[in-house]
Amino acid sequence: HMRASRLKEANIQTLRSDFKVIRMKDGKSGDDFFMGLNTIVSGIRSLGEKIEEIVVVKKFLWAVPLQFMQIVISIEKFGDLENMTLEEVVGCLETHEEKLLG
Repeated sequence: HMRASRLKEANIQTLRSDFKVIRMKDGKSGDDFFMGLNTIVSGIRSLGEKIEEIVVVKKFLWAVPLQFMQIVISIEKFGDLENMTLEEVVGCLETHEEKLLG
């Protein structure tokens, strides 16, 4: 039982570390980054750790490249971050991406 507990704690620490350092790379889509971030968050939650949606949303906004800074500022200024889901933020980012490429 103690070994399983240590393994679980090690997995949580690894996932938290991954969460801390993950960044969206230039040239990647918001959807690709969302999938990577969501995998980490799901892993943390599946191990019984709490991670609030607002923390995930803020992490996403903080980790995007400079080319998206205009939309990030708009979301932070006019959006209701306390009640916004990660999916909603990704949707805003994708809409902005489509207009940029458009």
